[in-house]
Amino acid sequence: MEDQARLRMFRHPLAFWTGALLCVGGVVMHLPMYLSAGDMGYRMADMEPDLTMVLGMVAIVAGLALSFWGLLPERSGAIRRQAAAITVRPMDDVPIRFAHVALLVVMALAITIDVMKPTTLSFVAPGVAREYGLTGAHRLLVTWLPLSGITGTVTGSFLWGWAGDRIGRRASIVFAGILFVSTSICGAMPGFGGNVLMCFLMGIGAGGMLPIAFVLIAETIPARHRGWLIVLIGGDIAGAYVITSWLAGALTPEFSWRVLWLIGLPTGLLLILLNRWIPESPRYLFAAGHPKQAEAVMARYGARMVDRDVDEPAPGWRSGDPDTVEPAPVRRSGYRDLFFGLAARPTAAITLLAVAAGLLTYGFQFWVPTNLQHLGLTEVNSDYVLRDSAVLGLPLTIVVSLLYGFWGSRRTMICLSALTVVAVGVFAVFGESIADKHFLLAALLVVPLSGISSIVAVVTAYASEVYPTVVRSHAVGWTAGMTKAGGVLILIVVLGGIAAPSLLVTGLLGAVPLLVAILVFARTSPETKQRRLEDIAGMAVDRGQSSIQ
Repeated sequence: MEDQARLRMFRHPLAFWTGALLCVGGVVMHLPMYLSAGDMGYRMADMEPDLTMVLGMVAIVAGLALSFWGLLPERSGAIRRQAAAITVRPMDDVPIRFAHVALLVVMALAITIDVMKPTTLSFVAPGVAREYGLTGAHRLLVTWLPLSGITGTVTGSFLWGWAGDRIGRRASIVFAGILFVSTSICGAMPGFGGNVLMCFLMGIGAGGMLPIAFVLIAETIPARHRGWLIVLIGGDIAGAYVITSWLAGALTPEFSWRVLWLIGLPTGLLLILLNRWIPESPRYLFAAGHPKQAEAVMARYGARMVDRDVDEPAPGWRSGDPDTVEPAPVRRSGYRDLFFGLAARPTAAITLLAVAAGLLTYGFQFWVPTNLQHLGLTEVNSDYVLRDSAVLGLPLTIVVSLLYGFWGSRRTMICLSALTVVAVGVFAVFGESIADKHFLLAALLVVPLSGISSIVAVVTAYASEVYPTVVRSHAVGWTAGMTKAGGVLILIVVLGGIAAPSLLVTGLLGAVPLLVAILVFARTSPETKQRRLEDIAGMAVDRGQSSIQ
């Protein structure tokens, strides 16, 4: 029965799986040309695509369209509007169950797979520059690759915020997996332009995973555990950095930088297979006219339906109601609600933090592999130094998550940001003087790398808590998009040649805005520690009123 119910979540299961097979087959059809270049060190620059590769591209385009159509439900627009009227929250006295643990494990794997995509950009950039001759006066042209990918993630953050309520959380994650599989052909693209295009499409798939996962966790985890667990799962960005840096050091010397993109095939397939253990959002199920399945999900995770305005069970959605229910008309909600009225001040603080985090991620952190090589390290040694730093920094991620949940979200954010600013500054100033001491270099990088990743996790987690349900998906999507928008800004600066991407310049471009952002955050944003989502939203309103007066 459960398997049949899951199949019904796909409007046309046969169309979806046929499209998925076409995408996988299309990627496989790209591999012969890649393998044929093995005796040339897998250098494919200036090679002409053969017929098999062209047919593979056609199969992928057809497969993407067919799989999306298979996921798109009838009345998708009406479902999105109706979902805005519904609030589901976990009951405060529910203990952590096996279902919660299983969901967290699956979400951690999904986020790791997702974050590996943009993280890979920093490790392929040196190899791409060498293969396509982007050196000397043309060396900054390689920036088009990360710029395209990060622009895609910004676009994806907004698109998946919209899609999560239109096709469902689970279906959105599954389709992201299809995109990961399809865009792995970036590793077999002969031309630089093809790589840039595939990076953009890959970014669209990667951009929305974090907000969808955070919103799903926020609606299923009890309040006393929600905050620190969201940050712990989101902090797996550091874990993705460990895996990516290890793969770069182990595989690229033999198979070139291209293999880091081709890994998207097995990891995307894994993400699709994980859909069996990913529940659909009860809000979406209610809006789609599946109240019995929504109640089953709520029973599994200890959640309940509440009215958006009063904390009591919402009428019309109780057990035993017909499968088709007509919710009351509701006001449309959207991104504009984040910028007008009392939500404007928390939005301003969160946006500043997110942009500053993006400046550090795609400025300082992104250019670290390249800058370490400029300091005299080989490509393999720089990859392993970064891997060691990320491994040493994993305990910091755990500490940050516990502080966020049990010490306070505001204090954790302020202290973590201040520590990151200091650490980035110290490394930018003294990193060059210890370039030959690999362990010391790795130790000095621990706080900048882990701190930057933790800030991204904390600010996105905070956005998933501080806003009311009606705009939560939009708010988290906006926040995730802004963490990438900072990257777009700094990459445009680098591409324009306004500033060389040195450690000192990229550090200052991120650290100074972060200091400004944390001052605004400290003045305008409420504490969320172990509070119900409804209470937090009310506190945000009260703080907004006091700031205005």
